[in-house]
Amino acid sequence: MLRSLTIRLLILFSLASCKKDVSNKTYSFMSQDTSLAALPADSLILKSYLALGDSYTIGQSVPEMARFPLQTVSMLLHDNILFAPPEIIARTGWTTGNLLNAIDITPPQKLSYDVVSLLIGVNNQYQHLNPAQYKDEFTILLNKAIQLAGNKKNHVFVLSIPDYGVTPFANGLDTAEIAAEIDEFNAINKSITLTNGCSYIDITALSRLAASYPTLVAGDGLHPSGDEYNKWALLLSKAISLAL
Repeated sequence: MLRSLTIRLLILFSLASCKKDVSNKTYSFMSQDTSLAALPADSLILKSYLALGDSYTIGQSVPEMARFPLQTVSMLLHDNILFAPPEIIARTGWTTGNLLNAIDITPPQKLSYDVVSLLIGVNNQYQHLNPAQYKDEFTILLNKAIQLAGNKKNHVFVLSIPDYGVTPFANGLDTAEIAAEIDEFNAINKSITLTNGCSYIDITALSRLAASYPTLVAGDGLHPSGDEYNKWALLLSKAISLAL
């Protein structure tokens, strides 16, 4: 099993050296260190990462290697922290309720992971679902994430909800209202996260830079580009490195 995961990891990063997104912008990801490749496979201990979320986690409209969970594990190679390819449970359009149902119907492959990230809520806001419902369901999801992290609360990383109101998709919408509601949902998830002793990473401010920098938006005019995900991955990888 470990040998198989190691081979997958080496292939993953060797193929990642020159990927392009829909806007034809080239991304350079770190290649696997040759000294690591020369080590016996059984001598490598690969950490596990479970990423829970929606379209932002699955990386709608960008190549697989531009997804923030993939960029995160690539960056962690700098600190000689090796991960198996992340397991991602996420789908475009999912709300907190959808994610809860998915986890119940098709549980994660492992009982415990070294790292778990959670980014969910934009579709609750978009569908005008009750913030009180979000609070209840997010609390359940966070508790599940803590359990899946082996009850190591500092190994659970919650990312705030980005603001899609700055994207071309939102042209003609009440962007001030969107921003205010996103802030309301983020106030909820931040309070729950910090109360439970987990790590909270604010990416909302970064997402709002897309109002001035169109390259931070993918070709669909709504989702983040690989450049934007790179900013999130940088913050997340630093937080994970400190926790591990």
